Amino acid sequence: MVDQTPYSFPQTNYAHDEDIPIDSIKARFRNVVKRHAELTDRLSRDSDKMIFERLQKEFDAAQASQTQEIYLEGEDWNDGLLATIRERVHMEAERKASGDSNMLLDSPLLEKVTYRVGSKVICCLEGARIGIQYETSFAGEPCEFYHCVLESKSFLEKMTVQEHTVPFFLPIREAENDLLSSNAMKFIDHVGELLQAYVDRREQVRLMKELYGNQIGDLYHSLPYHMIEFVLDDFECTRITISLKYADLVMVLPTRVRVMAWPLNSYQKESAASPSNLIPARLSYAEDALRILSLPEAFAEFILNLPQALEDTFPSPVSNTSSED
Repeated sequence: MVDQTPYSFPQTNYAHDEDIPIDSIKARFRNVVKRHAELTDRLSRDSDKMIFERLQKEFDAAQASQTQEIYLEGEDWNDGLLATIRERVHMEAERKASGDSNMLLDSPLLEKVTYRVGSKVICCLEGARIGIQYETSFAGEPCEFYHCVLESKSFLEKMTVQEHTVPFFLPIREAENDLLSSNAMKFIDHVGELLQAYVDRREQVRLMKELYGNQIGDLYHSLPYHMIEFVLDDFECTRITISLKYADLVMVLPTRVRVMAWPLNSYQKESAASPSNLIPARLSYAEDALRILSLPEAFAEFILNLPQALEDTFPSPVSNTSSED
């Protein structure tokens, strides 16, 4: 016989949401964000570092043994050249497998050649593999190197990504599925665009914090920096929230921008303005600047014009009193 006695949940003294101070909620959220960042770093740091160091040694060795370095521009970088690179790596693998050292003299395709295409270095690695090293930069200064290694079982089979040091939150596997089998050159270029855009967005946030950190309150962002939100609360009567979203991970300027000014309780108590003037207001001039300028440049213009914009949007109690007289 089945026991149909209703299950009685233990009594727990949970506080209602409205009983929890907003500062306490914000502190908990900040702690969650901090722990998430620490966990992400701990999980990826050691393994990524080992892969990076090993691949960097391979790339250094390949470049050290090169007999020629070719710089490519414009249409010089094309599918035909990539096919030549693939042929090189497979002929080299066949030569080593057969033990025929004379093949190196018989074919110009077995020369050790490194190709430079913009910020990409492409070279032949051991085991019929093609290595791409991506060099990123910000404001003309070099940043990190990233690697991607492609391989195929034969010249006629499609290439696959064997290993890479691209950050796990960038969609390299999606790009592999969508592009690599049909257009390897486009895949290689797209991964470079993803990496450079990520570094650019990240460095924009870093520089903004470095220059204006004393005026920025809470700041949150996604791992690829394609969603960024921060707060300015260095004003007595108004709180400013800025929200940026990038529709595509290869973009360095946001596609959706929202800048809101929120009148605080202290302003509402002192102000003689009508209630309709106390609702949040969008600061369109700031949104326009954020759409066309880098984040540090837009922030500087934003702050420069903010006092007048707030005065126009939320007239101070003193201005209201004098105008009534």
